[in-house]
Amino acid sequence: MEHDSNYTPAKVWTWDAESGGRWASINRPIAGATHEKTLAVGDHPMQLYSLATPNGVKITVMLEELLALGHSGAEYDAHLIKIGDGDQFGSGFVNVNPNSKIPALMDHSTSSPTRVFESGAILLYLAEKFSAFLPSEPAARTECLNWLFWQMGSAPYLGGGFGHFYSYAPMKIEYCIDRFTMEVKRQLDVLDRRLADNEYLGGENYSIADIAVWPWYGALVLNHIYDAAEFVDAASYTHVTRWAKKIDARPAVKRGRMVNKTWGEPEEQLHERHAATDFDK
Repeated sequence: MEHDSNYTPAKVWTWDAESGGRWASINRPIAGATHEKTLAVGDHPMQLYSLATPNGVKITVMLEELLALGHSGAEYDAHLIKIGDGDQFGSGFVNVNPNSKIPALMDHSTSSPTRVFESGAILLYLAEKFSAFLPSEPAARTECLNWLFWQMGSAPYLGGGFGHFYSYAPMKIEYCIDRFTMEVKRQLDVLDRRLADNEYLGGENYSIADIAVWPWYGALVLNHIYDAAEFVDAASYTHVTRWAKKIDARPAVKRGRMVNKTWGEPEEQLHERHAATDFDK
């Protein structure tokens, strides 16, 4: 790929070549299915189609936390979607999520199966369905949702911005890395100031706000993603680090991080999850 410092954008952009980088083969400017593929359906009420990226981890952690509280209706099958192979463009997956992004959930406990896509929407759906990890008092509920939606708006700068240009782009572009590192550090400062006076993002209780934010920002400071903790000076965000370590130690979080994971140490991977006993294998 050539980069010309005198580059001038065309009047009308056309897609005539892959952009390069780790995910180039699955990037395209159109939506819809590329092939026919029926999704597998297991025995449990919740059917999750996902991969253990930060967005996927949100949902497996949530489901494991619900099961830990005794909500048997949250029992689930987690089917692996290999995004590098383009599984998200199969017709069955596109029927569940027309945006072709993981995670996607089908709830078969309803009179007709309910599809839920977008990780924030799935967290909110499950929290309301099981009356868990979301405060009922209006002010506390609103504060929790503030931080849930903060994550929805902020994380693209961390993932598609910083993560892409620092870790995945085919060449290092100083302007891009500087731009997105500055924004990620600003976001970490936002979180650090909030957590200086609060145990969790919503206040004193663990909630879907923490479950949404932790797989991105907690994982960053703990060096679980992008191998960039030193680069962003993660140790300087002492309150974020305290919060991240506390959540990382939760048994349900440890289980949730394993589900649909296909990289790292073998003992940290559970490619598909169809029963609680799968963690013992």
